Amino acid sequence: MPWIDACATSDIEEEDLIRFDHGDRTYAIYHSPDGDFFCTDGKCTHEDVHLENGLVMEYEIECPKHNATFDYRTGEALRAPACVNLNTYKVKVEGDRVMIEV
Repeated sequence: MPWIDACATSDIEEEDLIRFDHGDRTYAIYHSPDGDFFCTDGKCTHEDVHLENGLVMEYEIECPKHNATFDYRTGEALRAPACVNLNTYKVKVEGDRVMIEV
C-alpha cells in the first residue's frame, strides 16, 4: 500500500477534520485533542454523506445529516442510524506533513 501526502499538520485544527480526495475515494483526516492524526472513509456509512461538515468532539465525528456518530480512532459506529463501521487508514507524520496509507 502506498503512502500518500495528504496535507500539512497545520491544515487541521485540533478537534477538527479535513476532507481529502484521492483517486475515486474520499477520506476524512482528523486532528485529535492529544495531537495525533487519524484517517477514516470520508463518507458516512448510513447514507453516503460527506463527513467534512460534521461535528468533531473529543474522538468522535458526528454525521451532519442524521447525527450518526463514529469513533474516528477505530471507525466504530457509536450511534444510530449508522450500524456499519467506517474503514480506517494508517497515518504517519513526516516533518509537518500528514501521510496516509491507502
